[in-house]
Amino acid sequence: MNNYFENLNETIKQYFNILSDEIPDFLYDYIDTPEMQKQNGISVSCGTIYSKMYNSMWYSSLDHSVAVALIVWHFTKDKKQTLAGLFHDIATPVFKHCIDFMNKDYETQESTEELTTKIIKESKEIMLLLKRDNIKLEEVNDYHIYPIADNDTPQLSADRLEYTLSNGLGATEKIWGLNEIERIYKNIEIQNNEDGIEELGFKDKEIAEEFVHTMSILSSMYIKNKTKFSMQFLADIMKKMSENNLITITDLYTLSEKAVINKIEICKQDKIDECFNLWKNAIAINESDVKVDDVYCVSIDKIKIRYINPLVKSKGKFIRINKISDIAKQDIEKALNYKTKKYAYLNFDFN
Repeated sequence: MNNYFENLNETIKQYFNILSDEIPDFLYDYIDTPEMQKQNGISVSCGTIYSKMYNSMWYSSLDHSVAVALIVWHFTKDKKQTLAGLFHDIATPVFKHCIDFMNKDYETQESTEELTTKIIKESKEIMLLLKRDNIKLEEVNDYHIYPIADNDTPQLSADRLEYTLSNGLGATEKIWGLNEIERIYKNIEIQNNEDGIEELGFKDKEIAEEFVHTMSILSSMYIKNKTKFSMQFLADIMKKMSENNLITITDLYTLSEKAVINKIEICKQDKIDECFNLWKNAIAINESDVKVDDVYCVSIDKIKIRYINPLVKSKGKFIRINKISDIAKQDIEKALNYKTKKYAYLNFDFN
């Protein structure tokens, strides 16, 4: 019997219960597969949780994936769409999008997604379960084909909704509590967007405004200099260790973050352990408009901006919130126009 749900902390248990008042029986076996369980050792924080610059709660890639599946199930009651939601991050490596930084994929942050099909296909356990449930691989290996599960920015999908709710619950920053999340979630329904495609949207303008406001706060936090710096730093550590045959690309997809950190902390080569320890214990980042020499200094301008401009019901029609709310429009523009200083650095040499 799967112990995943029993071992969740009480806050996440309550959060999941808001997302769906039932956990469909078929989910348990899929969650219990090695490929999904591996995601339990990866934080959604892209590794930033390991530095004192952050004070976020532990929320794993598996937690996020299960939550997305529960949202999809709540709105669709469709097994295939729900499983596609569950599997959407099965190819997530340690430190999550840091590996996209390692691959120079700053803008889309999708460089690892192509492995999703391979990982599912090579999982004996998952493929046996799919055969049992009479589901084809191509029906669950790409959640992009299901608009409720995923769609293009700035639309609202289960994935985008989930990480906004959980990041605001404390995975990134404690902005709202379970009561606020429940009020927001209960206001969401399936609507038809301007292209006639199903999309999650809000029944009431005021609730949509509240959601967008928190989204705008989180949007800027995702691209603060301390976050960009930390992700590039971890990416560079992984690159150095890989180049020196101290870690393999396969390790990034099979080991937990705890196991990789253990490797980092005993690595005496290229000052990797020393610099990691300095980053881990740093409480703030240094910023500058000009490049600072003789220190580890990074600059990342073109980076993915995560924002949402959801639909809201107005006079019997479904309209983007920025068309009928100046408050939401300002919050969205704030997210889109957020700027940081050009460079971020810490006082150690890691070049």
